[in-house]
Amino acid sequence: MASTAERIRNLIAENLEVDGQPIALPDDLNISLQEAGISSVDLVAFAKVVAQEFNVEFTLEDCGDVKSVQELVERLDAAG
Repeated sequence: MASTAERIRNLIAENLEVDGQPIALPDDLNISLQEAGISSVDLVAFAKVVAQEFNVEFTLEDCGDVKSVQELVERLDAAG
């Protein structure tokens, strides 16, 4: 089974883009999706995708609390 980081990378690649282009994620995933150019509307939609994929509850407050993609991975690993 793919790691949480790999699954998140795939979800980002499949669901998010900026100006029609894929998001370039650093290897360490130390980037916020907002810094990458993702709108708040797209971020909320992505949170729903993550919640479904990982079978976790992910609230609007959680969206604002997560500071980087790496932090999201860590939270999902801790919840799983």
